[in-house]
Amino acid sequence: MREIHPIQPYPYTFGKYHEPIAHVTPGEIVALYTEDCFEGRVVSEQDLPSHVAGKYLNPQTGPIYVDGAEPGDTLLVHIHDVELTRDWAVSAQIPFFGGLTSTMLTRTLQDPLPEKVWIYRRQPDGRFAYSDKFSIAPRPFMGTIGTAPDLEALSALTPFAHGGNMDVPDVKAQNTVHLPVNVPGAYFSTGDCHVAQGEGEACGVALEISGKVTLSFDLIKNHPISWPRIESATEIMTVGSARPMEDAARIAYTELVLWLERELGFNRWDAYQLVSQAGKLYVGNMVDTYYSLVAKLSKEFLEK
Repeated sequence: MREIHPIQPYPYTFGKYHEPIAHVTPGEIVALYTEDCFEGRVVSEQDLPSHVAGKYLNPQTGPIYVDGAEPGDTLLVHIHDVELTRDWAVSAQIPFFGGLTSTMLTRTLQDPLPEKVWIYRRQPDGRFAYSDKFSIAPRPFMGTIGTAPDLEALSALTPFAHGGNMDVPDVKAQNTVHLPVNVPGAYFSTGDCHVAQGEGEACGVALEISGKVTLSFDLIKNHPISWPRIESATEIMTVGSARPMEDAARIAYTELVLWLERELGFNRWDAYQLVSQAGKLYVGNMVDTYYSLVAKLSKEFLEK
């Protein structure tokens, strides 16, 4: 299995303007190593991000050129494993960032919340503990995953139709992420590995850690999709990213209805009714430039 390491200076955008760091053929299994959202610079509770971290967040490993990928295809990213590559994780409260404070996009005249760092250490039972106060069971996933948009470059802090910083816990081992291909080669990137994260990522910083994600790729030729999809053994999911949050929900549920109608044999209004009665919806993040929501439906409804 080939291993791919990030190359410095790290890309902090999803776009076609970075030189690919590797070419991968569909079906080939590769392991990508990723750095945490602070480039590994926050190592103690005294290391305030505003003092030691760089200007940007979420360094990416990529872009990866997927041989044969062409605009109008769908890239299938099979996540075989997500491994945590160190025994500690970091979270932080950053001034003017997060879901429960004023930000540059939600302006008020209040003072910023105080900057603070939490270091979590792996315990013998595998949980990650903050001091002796509480511990969190690991649920590893990739916070950012996506392809290049067709023209613009988007910040690695931004989730949108290409994927990006969706912060969706279902981007995890044994699931498959469907992404649109907008440029030749897809220009796939990923990073921002998390030990765990609550729904919504309220303070804006999960349990951030370096990681190793094992992937393989497939292509569905001449099969465009408008927004990311995720498939597990038991559910199909769609992700919408927008502001306000209700628009993200509308995107996610609309894409789920259209998936049922166009590809899974449902009448549109039957699909709408089914999603209304059996669909699930959760918040990936409520802190980024756009908010990400995930709509889900059990595969039990597809068996017939």
